[in-house]
Amino acid sequence: MRRELAVAYHDNHFERPLIGLTPTLGALHAGHRALIDRMVAECDVSIVSIFLNPRQFDSADDLEQYPRMLDDDLKVCAAAGVHLVFAPGEQDVYPPGYSTTVGVQGLTDRWCGAGRPGHFDGVTTVVAKLLTACQPDRAYFGEKDFQQLRVVQRMVRDLELSVEIVPCPTVREPDGLALSSRNQYLAPDARAVAPRLFEALKRMAACFTGGVHDAASLIVEGEHVLHEGGGPKIEVEYLAAVDPKTLEPRVEARLGDRILIAATIGDTRLIDNIALTGEEVGD
Repeated sequence: MRRELAVAYHDNHFERPLIGLTPTLGALHAGHRALIDRMVAECDVSIVSIFLNPRQFDSADDLEQYPRMLDDDLKVCAAAGVHLVFAPGEQDVYPPGYSTTVGVQGLTDRWCGAGRPGHFDGVTTVVAKLLTACQPDRAYFGEKDFQQLRVVQRMVRDLELSVEIVPCPTVREPDGLALSSRNQYLAPDARAVAPRLFEALKRMAACFTGGVHDAASLIVEGEHVLHEGGGPKIEVEYLAAVDPKTLEPRVEARLGDRILIAATIGDTRLIDNIALTGEEVGD
């Protein structure tokens, strides 16, 4: 595929293009568009994959509920200047008799890995297949799914794949809610309280900057924000300060650590994270 793209892009020239890939599940929003725009700006050939991967969903109902809007997604890609959209069918990715799983140990034991058994095996398996099919030099992933980013980076390192994983900052709504395809599932009253996740992270980061490094104390501060005020209850799955490389929980938070959160409001599960930079966090 790389040879074909080189010929298609450079015609009679001999220079090999720099190929970028942004893997997605579809239902593209402004967060995806930020990844795509960066890829288009940095790469000679840009590819967006759209594949609703059944192996990373917790339940058949969750998979069925996920929005399918390929025509709209293609318009987003065209407007961004994407060269190629790779939208395989399920049997193209997992043909009859397919029996191989790519898994990363350790990094997947906690957090989303503990609450969603098999999820990351589904992610790493499909990402490995997409990287093999598209052969990019760079692949673009958002920092909102911070554990996923670290898991993919570890897989690429361990398998010695010739691709650079490019992390991209989280894109947020004006009120701070991290952009996600799942946000559209939120009922109006749940949507009203959802920005508290980011407010909790900011409160914890501000306390850290103010000299509070005990992780348990930081978590208490975050939980106060999550549960103050009215509206639907925010059910916290996890809230933790972690080592940014190993994702192991900290007892004493350090500069550069990440605070991770997963919570459910109504029937909608949301995740977010923030880096402890020692500086004031903006909106």
